[in-house]
Amino acid sequence: MSENMESVRCLIIGSGPAGYTAAIYAARADLKPVMYQGMQPGGQLTITTEVDNYPGYPKGITGPEMMEEFKEQAERFGTEVRFGVVTEADLSKQPFIVKADDGKTISAETVIIATGASAKWLGMESEKKYMGQGVSGCATCDGFFYRGQEVAVVGGGDTAAEEATYLAKLCKKVYLIHRRDELRASKAMQHKVFNTPNLEMVWDSAPEEVLGDQNGVTGVRVRNVKSGETRDIMVMGFFVAIGHKPNTELFLGQLELDELNYIKTKPGTTQTSTEGVFACGDVQDHHYRQAVTAAGTGCMAAIEAERFLSS
Repeated sequence: MSENMESVRCLIIGSGPAGYTAAIYAARADLKPVMYQGMQPGGQLTITTEVDNYPGYPKGITGPEMMEEFKEQAERFGTEVRFGVVTEADLSKQPFIVKADDGKTISAETVIIATGASAKWLGMESEKKYMGQGVSGCATCDGFFYRGQEVAVVGGGDTAAEEATYLAKLCKKVYLIHRRDELRASKAMQHKVFNTPNLEMVWDSAPEEVLGDQNGVTGVRVRNVKSGETRDIMVMGFFVAIGHKPNTELFLGQLELDELNYIKTKPGTTQTSTEGVFACGDVQDHHYRQAVTAAGTGCMAAIEAERFLSS
């Protein structure tokens, strides 16, 4: 082994609920895990203001605070948490060789991938400005805060239809904004949308600007793509539901991915197509996408990594 090569038993790529939970379990199993936090330390929860649905926080907690607590707990048991990004990974043979942007090359006996997924955004400046102040990428995370209010959802696929119908149960009114004159969502989801009385379709329209003041979002300006006319819709919440993109670029051609590029794991496990490489959290789950389910698979990954090492 070259003198610049560092040898670790368990390398965790990515932070967030999945990565930190894997780290807690791996550290307690004496695997001395090393974690690279990735581009967004703490993952998607760090752009969520209030987390009210995670067990054990009866008064709620902010996403960044919660992730800081997860990190402290992982470190308490001996996880070495590093600020940085993994830039290369060779998973073709054991031990696995990984390079990071801090210049280190690591030889790892097991790898746990917790790189998550990133919500796709529209790319408007105003969207960034009001992120966490009325702009959200997750209805099940944030919908509760808009109970009895009017909100808008943008998108036309199953995700948008699901988020809109979910919000309609909580909110006074939901506007579903779509740039075409028909939805891409499945027929069953379309049926739900069209049979929800407090859900109004805004066809042939694209958001142009999120409107707001010092308290957050107050509305959204949409432009009709056919007529060019603009219209302001007054809402308190603006939900972007145009999909997620798994952070799997590093593993293309190395691990088996599904048609959406999420990592495939063996049912009921976190085992990937390569023995000794495990995947947990949103990088392998585009169905639930919740902090608590991500944490659950993080626990599974660490237990499976420990069993792999002791077999």
